[in-house]
Amino acid sequence: MKLDRLIWGILLLFIGGVLLLENFGIIEFYWRNVWHFWPIFLIIAGVNILFNRGNSQTGHIISLGILVIALSFLFVRGQEPSNGRWWSSGGEHHSMDMDMDDDERDRTDEKVLATPHLLVEPFDVADTDKKTVLNISGGGVSYKFGGETPALIEAVVRNKSNHFYLNKKATDSVNVLTFGMNDKKNKWNFNDGDNDVNFKLNKLPNWDIVMNLGAGEADFDFADFKIRSFRFDGGAADVEVKIGDLLPITDVVVKSGLADVKIKIPANSGCRIKTKTGLSAKDFEGFEKLSDGVYETSNYKTSTKKIFINLDGGLSNFEVSRY
Repeated sequence: MKLDRLIWGILLLFIGGVLLLENFGIIEFYWRNVWHFWPIFLIIAGVNILFNRGNSQTGHIISLGILVIALSFLFVRGQEPSNGRWWSSGGEHHSMDMDMDDDERDRTDEKVLATPHLLVEPFDVADTDKKTVLNISGGGVSYKFGGETPALIEAVVRNKSNHFYLNKKATDSVNVLTFGMNDKKNKWNFNDGDNDVNFKLNKLPNWDIVMNLGAGEADFDFADFKIRSFRFDGGAADVEVKIGDLLPITDVVVKSGLADVKIKIPANSGCRIKTKTGLSAKDFEGFEKLSDGVYETSNYKTSTKKIFINLDGGLSNFEVSRY
């Protein structure tokens, strides 16, 4: 057997084994803890190139040994409870830990969180009848949706450097809001303190939410908002979404690489799920399987409110439940 195929097989067994142990409640694994150590896989690839010229058996043993040690380290690291910071194991925080005692570090954290940055787009009466699109992008960020605002949208950002922007482009029929990071040099600098964003929306418009999240957390409670569609494209992310029943039809589209996705829908809404999930785990409570990759609630045909969910993931965990 070729070494490359053996290495990929071991990686898939590792990820699948961890997901299975999580599903049975044997372990609690924090994928965000291990994502920071992705350069380990570059090291493994480099060792494979250096030690396996001419299919050397010794080189194979060295490569496999390093792979097993690396995965063992990640397995242990992933079970350590998260401290609420996505990238807290970065070099900058280590150096801070060496120089400051606990009290001083706590005071510093309080100072950062005590000076949030507010981004607001005002509401116009004409916005009520417009289609409103909100585009969100950014990695290493913890997002929350909750609460109403008299403005069109309000974003409270907690970050040392405030490398975020919110702008609006309007036509006669559409408002396009864009929230993202405006400093490309710092876009992937997750050691720059907490990246927390709390959104509040106006309840009057019909919303289309489009989110591109490389890695991060998202907790969205849309139960009281008119959501026409929610589209999520992400990598290593924890996502929780609650959908309401204020519109006749709502579309939910999720594309993910390595993510934990939980979706809650109203029990009185009919729902159809279509999946293309590869090796992902699926838990669709209250759904009937119609065919390979297609699931429906029993009230799908009779309900006047319908939710369509499309799930596309590689090695993700998808859960859809009714409330």
